[in-house]
Amino acid sequence: MAYDSELWKKRYVERSDLTTELVHLTRSTEDKNSVDILLDILDSKTIRGSTTSSGYIVGNIPAVCFQDAPLNAVGQNCWFEQTFRKDNEWAKKRYDPVGITVRKKDVFKKGGRPVIYDATAEAKGYLPSDQWWRIVNFDLGDDERIVDWSHEREWRIPNELKFEISNVVILLGNNSQVKELINKCNKAGKDYYLKARGITTIESVVC
Repeated sequence: MAYDSELWKKRYVERSDLTTELVHLTRSTEDKNSVDILLDILDSKTIRGSTTSSGYIVGNIPAVCFQDAPLNAVGQNCWFEQTFRKDNEWAKKRYDPVGITVRKKDVFKKGGRPVIYDATAEAKGYLPSDQWWRIVNFDLGDDERIVDWSHEREWRIPNELKFEISNVVILLGNNSQVKELINKCNKAGKDYYLKARGITTIESVVC
């Protein structure tokens, strides 16, 4: 059954575990912290997709990754990632609590879709190769090698996402990062924090 946009929003607003927004998180590198990476994204108004070598993408089409989860759940995912890396030095850094949120409807209209959680080999059997970017490996068959990323409720879009600043919410970890972003914008003569739909922090919804 289909229903109009207002009823769709009402269904979501009455559920604490659902959201009409998608969250894209970035991560720091050896050369730049996560706020600087975010500023690069805002400069280009483009999020470029990860590949098999730079991320966890199946096939040869890059994809941009999002979490389809409320901010409190995204914050919990970020906290777990941070504590997990402290206890397991081999673990790859996946993301920081810094990024943007975009409307789910906007991403869908540009070709974004929920991922398909399944054993990679099996999913390749029923998906054409130009859709393999949607596959996220899922395997609960071996108690010693659980593969389960479904807590992220991931969406992906192939290749890249271009956006307008006025259509995104800037997401930062805490108030000190908000001040850092504003100061760096002011020094560079950029007004992203004024043009965006808003600025919010993960800290404000999990602490």
